[in-house]
Amino acid sequence: MAERTLLVIGDSLSSAYNMPLAVGWVALLKKKVAPVVRVINDSTSGDTTAQGLTKMPSLLDRYRPEIVIIELGANDGLRGHPPFAIQKNLEAMVRAARARGTRVLLLGMDIPANYGDAYRTAVRRVFAAVAKKTNVTLLPFLLEGIASQPSLMQPDRLHPNAAAQPLILEKVWAALQPLLEEH
Repeated sequence: MAERTLLVIGDSLSSAYNMPLAVGWVALLKKKVAPVVRVINDSTSGDTTAQGLTKMPSLLDRYRPEIVIIELGANDGLRGHPPFAIQKNLEAMVRAARARGTRVLLLGMDIPANYGDAYRTAVRRVFAAVAKKTNVTLLPFLLEGIASQPSLMQPDRLHPNAAAQPLILEKVWAALQPLLEEH
């Protein structure tokens, strides 16, 4: 059987920020699907949707993935980027993947409450809007039930700790498994 390829384009939430790479949710996913699916992790701490969009075409050409997981947008929100710009970049990433016949799983994000209810709500709504407009699978909030539990978060209260990584994988797997079964 030919090896299938899955590409993760993300930020610190997918790059095992402040912990060994081997305990991050993407590394756990690699173990779960090996050897049938090759998982490429192109996640860089601090990346925004604009940075993801810039590198997306070359990553698609290089790896020719069957599925792309897009985990970007949190840094845009933390930097106060306009929600319409976040949405535009995510939609362009989805279009680039779709143009190559690649399926997409979009991982939704949230930002801390101190950014204000209106902006926070607008950022959260971006992911649902992109999923609806582009008809891609959406995991509404990657850290649902995790971000609110201090025992699962690093001291910065933005990044999940090692104990949270298997829980994140469970959430991603529930959304990803149907895409893998479409093969």
